[in-house]
Amino acid sequence: MSEFIEIRRALLSCWNKDGLLPLARALAEKGVELISSGGTARFLRENGLQVIEVSRLTQFPEMLDGRVKTLHPVIHGAILARRTPEHLQQLRQAGIQPIDLVVVNLYPFLEASRRAGKSEEEMVELIDIGGPAMLRAAAKNHRHVVPLHHPGQYGQFLDIWQSHHFRFPVTESRKLAAQAFYFTAYYDARISGFLQDDEKQSLPGQISLFYRRSHSLRYGENPHQPAALYVPFSQEQEKDVAGLQQLQGKEMSFNNYVDVAAAAMLAEEFQEPFAAIIKHTNPCGAASAGTLQEAFQKALATDPISAFGGIIAVNQPLDGPTAEKISSSFYECVVAPDYTSDALDQLRKKKNLRVLRKTESWKDKNQLDVKFLPVGMLVQLPDREVLPEQQVESVGDREPTESEWQDLRWAWKIVKHVKSNAIVLVRNRQLLGVGAGQMSRVDAVRLAVEKAHQAGHSLQGAVLASDAFFPFPDGVEVAAEAGVTAVIQPGGSIRDDQVIQSARQKNLAMILTHIRHFKH
Repeated sequence: MSEFIEIRRALLSCWNKDGLLPLARALAEKGVELISSGGTARFLRENGLQVIEVSRLTQFPEMLDGRVKTLHPVIHGAILARRTPEHLQQLRQAGIQPIDLVVVNLYPFLEASRRAGKSEEEMVELIDIGGPAMLRAAAKNHRHVVPLHHPGQYGQFLDIWQSHHFRFPVTESRKLAAQAFYFTAYYDARISGFLQDDEKQSLPGQISLFYRRSHSLRYGENPHQPAALYVPFSQEQEKDVAGLQQLQGKEMSFNNYVDVAAAAMLAEEFQEPFAAIIKHTNPCGAASAGTLQEAFQKALATDPISAFGGIIAVNQPLDGPTAEKISSSFYECVVAPDYTSDALDQLRKKKNLRVLRKTESWKDKNQLDVKFLPVGMLVQLPDREVLPEQQVESVGDREPTESEWQDLRWAWKIVKHVKSNAIVLVRNRQLLGVGAGQMSRVDAVRLAVEKAHQAGHSLQGAVLASDAFFPFPDGVEVAAEAGVTAVIQPGGSIRDDQVIQSARQKNLAMILTHIRHFKH
């Protein structure tokens, strides 16, 4: 095996012409013979380069409206031949010269699949056959042939080629081969997904997950666990992760990313000025108000002790006064759709504070919710259910007041983002107490009440939201004793009658949603 690949002949067949001309000129200047077909050949000729047509080599014209151009032994033999005496002798006998560089990017099926409007027939015609075949052939024979599949690779290829006296290291060709195989697998998977798409099926028959490593992290949840951030694979290697830009602060950690995602998704539930403070994916503070500053102050008041070192998320551009309040204490991260210049000036006082701009909605980013198990993976559709106003059932002796209804709707949005068993206590669109991740629902109620009292909150007139039904009346009784006047919960317990009777005895308004929000 040679340590370097000598590039004497190159095949160029590119739908996307970005960066192609500088690459082709650099090759031609060093005497590399250029082979091409169709639009690529015309493009190169129009820019003054000499090109050998594929049809001239194959002695066979393009056919079937261009479906068949390069699928020929003259092309694939030239790509797949090892540089052994036996293979080279067979090429000579067939009148074939080896190809050392294959530059191919594919018909724009991927780009078209992201846009509406094309018919199935049009999409099928955008499925590339010859291109992936050439790429895979070059990648298989990477010890002798260099495969390039994307304009983003051209500059680095030229740098490496030129720095090694116009020879290309086999070690680098191997890396490009791995990328080429991964890309053609991704391309085929997207086509498969398109063809198996069935509107009658909410979940696909097969799932292909393609992610690339964005960067390594210092460690995972704990220092002994190696970790990295992987983002959905695409042809373009975006610098920002799904619209998340870090403007200042320390490097993001594994746990930071998890908590920022939880905080940002909660903030997206609300239209009015809203602020949340997250610890370990659960809200320890949340509030809506007339201004962002007031919303943050109310969110902080939920549980000031737990808020220390938390993750702050807001749903509107962060202003200077709110940033000043934030910079007066210690937090790990702040995530907002944007920042005023005054806000950034305030936040710079905390040089280690991670300041993140979320430039797009995440609500529809994940079409599937996936949990990995040692034996496979569980897949479900994300929980995007909103309160079904037409299906809710009022079962108390009295209807909720207008202010109770406002808080019940607000609390129902919050409890969806709390780990089960989940209880939240709310008044005036302010989170007062949270019971998260408890093994019994009555303990979750007790914890929420205790946390509210620890922070100095009165629960007189507060409302309660429960992510799932009350199995016994005890949870409702604890809430009523604390001052809660209205409850929203899914219902569905075999003891619903007892729970409802307890609510009536305590003069609680009670709403059954018939939808639960477990979050494990």
